[in-house]
Amino acid sequence: MSRESLFTAEEIERGRELRRRTVWVSLAGRGVSLGVVLALGLTSAGSGLVGGAGGSWAGRVVAAGVSLVVLPQIATLPFAARARVVKREFGLVTQGWAGWAADLLRGLLISVPLILGALFALYALAGATTRWWAWAALGAAAVTVVLSWAAPLLFEPVFNRFTPMPPGPRRDALLALAAQAGVAVRDVLVADASRRTTALNAYVSGFGRTRRIVVYDTLLTTAEPREVELVVAHELGHVVHRDVPRGTALGALGAAAGVCVLAAVVNWQPLLDLAGADRFADPRSAWLLAAVASVGGAVAGPLGCAVSRRVERRADRHALDLTADPAQFVAMQHRLTVANVGEPDPPRALHLLFGTHPTPAERIAAAHAWQPAPART
Repeated sequence: MSRESLFTAEEIERGRELRRRTVWVSLAGRGVSLGVVLALGLTSAGSGLVGGAGGSWAGRVVAAGVSLVVLPQIATLPFAARARVVKREFGLVTQGWAGWAADLLRGLLISVPLILGALFALYALAGATTRWWAWAALGAAAVTVVLSWAAPLLFEPVFNRFTPMPPGPRRDALLALAAQAGVAVRDVLVADASRRTTALNAYVSGFGRTRRIVVYDTLLTTAEPREVELVVAHELGHVVHRDVPRGTALGALGAAAGVCVLAAVVNWQPLLDLAGADRFADPRSAWLLAAVASVGGAVAGPLGCAVSRRVERRADRHALDLTADPAQFVAMQHRLTVANVGEPDPPRALHLLFGTHPTPAERIAAAHAWQPAPART
């Protein structure tokens, strides 16, 4: 079945038009954010901003942490607002501006303390020992692990309300699916995503005794029960293949390695001179640190997307193996693409740079090619 025979011309053009109208906003926002960080990190402007808060070490750390979080967000706010306006025109946004502003404030109340804690620890180490980078690398790895565990418990409830799915055939089917996959879950929860969006999604959250299946209320009210099961089967695939622990371990290793690379770069005296800092242990170097980290993140981004696409393909295969229902898998992919106003086959360059999942066309083709594994004898 070709893309054109599954998706109508109107559906294809609608996804293409949303991409056309939002891609420049996204790229411009990324560019402005990076530009702000580089402008403040590779000149004395950033050190002057931090040093101007006062002569105390603690005051400089606070000024660095707050400015690092707030200034890039202010700079990119017009782009985020514009993208939101466009998505609202396409029916994807249901939340009002007041709710959006409240979410931004919640995000700041989470990110600012986390950044401040990291900077206080980092600069305390840098001032106490020349081996600060080794301790910082261990700390970055530990924080990555802790946040991976804590985020579902502490941060998710800040942005969404979760209610247990009422007993009934739908809940029983999802629990039976988890049991068939060999995944122990504590509960099935419904997230009130409709307060913000019409997009469809589900996921499995938590570890061990805290693990639960979470389904968007938009998915439950829009999709057929079997399609909901296939979305959940995909998410269970991440659990079966231990994608979250693997991703956490990879993230911890990457964080530790990243700290070591950052340490080598930000201790280079010509860069410190450029940034207006005598030595890295001075918190006035914080914007230089952010600039180097931002460049590293931009360079590593496509690699992370490639790894993510591979993981998602494996979860798709798990969903097909678990349900043995490729026809409904195709129907589910069609529904998700149309409801989320996705493009079945986006431009290859954009997909390679920013795509975290296989394209809908690729996923549908994989379902058509799927064959059950040979029975063991």
